[in-house]
Amino acid sequence: MRAQPTASHYINGAYVEDTQGPALDVLYPATAETIARLHLATPNIVELAVEAARSAQAAWAKVKPIERGRVLRRAAQILRERNEELSRLETLDTGKALQETLVADAASAAEALEFYGCVIAAERGDHVDLGGGAFGYTKREPLGVCVGIGAWNYPIQISAWKAAPALAMGNAMIFKPSENTPLSALKLAEILTEAGLPDGLFNVVQGAREAGEALISHPATAKVSLTGSVATGKKVMALAGSHMKQGTMELGGKSPIVVFEDADVENAVGGAILGNFYSTGQICSNGTRVFLQEGIRDRFMEKLTERTRKIRLGDPLDPDTHLGPLVSQDQRRRVLDYIEIGKQEGATLHLGGGAPSLQGFENGFYVEPTIFTNVEDHMRIAREEIFGPVMSVLTFRDEDEAVARANGTEFGLAAGVFTADLARGHRVADALQAGICWINTYNLTPLELPFGGVKNSGIGRENALAALAHYSQIKSVYVETGNVESPY
Repeated sequence: MRAQPTASHYINGAYVEDTQGPALDVLYPATAETIARLHLATPNIVELAVEAARSAQAAWAKVKPIERGRVLRRAAQILRERNEELSRLETLDTGKALQETLVADAASAAEALEFYGCVIAAERGDHVDLGGGAFGYTKREPLGVCVGIGAWNYPIQISAWKAAPALAMGNAMIFKPSENTPLSALKLAEILTEAGLPDGLFNVVQGAREAGEALISHPATAKVSLTGSVATGKKVMALAGSHMKQGTMELGGKSPIVVFEDADVENAVGGAILGNFYSTGQICSNGTRVFLQEGIRDRFMEKLTERTRKIRLGDPLDPDTHLGPLVSQDQRRRVLDYIEIGKQEGATLHLGGGAPSLQGFENGFYVEPTIFTNVEDHMRIAREEIFGPVMSVLTFRDEDEAVARANGTEFGLAAGVFTADLARGHRVADALQAGICWINTYNLTPLELPFGGVKNSGIGRENALAALAHYSQIKSVYVETGNVESPY
């Protein structure tokens, strides 16, 4: 099984290789077999990418917004036409089940390109009447060359979520995928070129930490947008700040789902399953702390157990498979370590917890959907981001207690509330310290709504009109139509 790209990097509208860079083997997580071999960026590759982006950006910024949008919309159309092919590649790269990648990866990338391709023509500044014939106006200008750094859980989605608003605003972008999932961003670059994007405006550079640091530190880059862990985000933001560069950080979480006793049980269980086991639990916004009001606990646990037992692990390329493997052996080891920690700390392993050896996929990085009950707030499985299919179930008595405990974390990415009382739903959502809250659903991220966190979960927002502000800077212009008065 092979997924070898033409070359490791995509610069100035073409594939580029430099075999002097360290080799990077790309593994299929379901079998651990090597499906591609790439090379990490050398300093020369970084310089080529920066120069290509710098040279192309000024002319692109002068293109009418409606014409820039037209290119993005064409790219969205191509992505949709090739969704099956791209979804298969994403499954090979990440190990995620094909039934998920068909609807959640390239499709989401297409939505981002289409959204910004449509709204950018309406982007405008403000007119300010200053009296006496004077007036002012504001305009948004592109930043220049932006750096995007992706995570490994949604490779093509993340690359498009960053590229679409950046390109729409007239910037160029250099995107560095995760070393674990480096393939699909190259396909996005191909498709943007095919759609008519001028060469040099979207470049893909493979690399590890050193490449990211070189791109952020380069005098020709203006901004970095990272999707990753809190620890990485703090380092990246510190580096960007030391060079007086802007940063958008979309980081991790330990998000709560609060289920009140009047909630619809099936819907609440469905939300908890989506918030813990979708994408094998590898989603930053997952609601891995499920708070159940005491009166609904037994009914909820009965349904949760029943539905979780029906989750099918297996061949990710089989459309009937619900759950594929984790992305890597290191990630599986991390998740299994946390399961052991949960047991040692006194939580009850209610379901799962094993690392199954599936026929034909004995070397795959699989972990069973896992549920802990009798979890207490101080336990590490309730405080630290695991990034795997591990749910912690806690109970509470009343609304005030639920809100206080839900907010008792360094994170603030997402939160969910399930209740039949919509007044309470809005009240609790207002009180929860999170960048995005769901009422009676979970983990839906339409492009029309901003996405991002508070506290240690990040700075800035992805998606919606809010993202355009993070890829632009405001210029104010004062216009005087009368004479200039001076005391001298």
